[in-house]
Amino acid sequence: MNKKQQLTAITQILKTKFPNPQCALIHKNPWELLVATILSAQCTDKRVNMVTPQLFAKLPDPESMRQAPIEEIEELVKSTGFYKNKAKNLKACAEKVVINYNNKLPQTLEELVKLPGVGRKTASVLLGTAFNKSEGIVVDTHVSRLSQRMGFTLESDAVKIEKDLMKLVPKSERIIFSHLLILHGRDHCAARKPKCEVCELNEICPKLPYKKP
Repeated sequence: MNKKQQLTAITQILKTKFPNPQCALIHKNPWELLVATILSAQCTDKRVNMVTPQLFAKLPDPESMRQAPIEEIEELVKSTGFYKNKAKNLKACAEKVVINYNNKLPQTLEELVKLPGVGRKTASVLLGTAFNKSEGIVVDTHVSRLSQRMGFTLESDAVKIEKDLMKLVPKSERIIFSHLLILHGRDHCAARKPKCEVCELNEICPKLPYKKP
């Protein structure tokens, strides 16, 4: 079985396990998803979901975020960590969305990564979840870890891992593929003690060592 066949088999098993995979970040529109994804850097989705209801109640859109004092934004996002930098990026991002894009988020990877606080991962999350566009593949810590263990890449850098995955994952599967690996990573394939003995992929996964980035 080559890598593409292995990936196809693993994807099918995980589709059965997770028939309706969704983004864990709670949001009502693309702007809320972008904000939540920016806040999720070095922070759990659970914590972000605790913070965003109050944040969006007070600052629901790019215009209100743009006009808000930086101190107010910092206070609202403080518990997500690195809050000063995140608040600065949110305010600057809102400014650019209002002025350059008339309050509407761009829908290309090239434009999104030019927004403050937005890298390839954040842009791919937004494109896939909010706009159903698969220009890239979301590579977070779970996707990095599982891709290494399953033998899809020998790289530890997220950009290089994404390049390897793009060669293997059909464009039609790229959005759901990341969701499936993230959910499986949280469920069974932990960094320190993966539950290989009860894992649905036990017989097909090569269980290669995980190299931290």
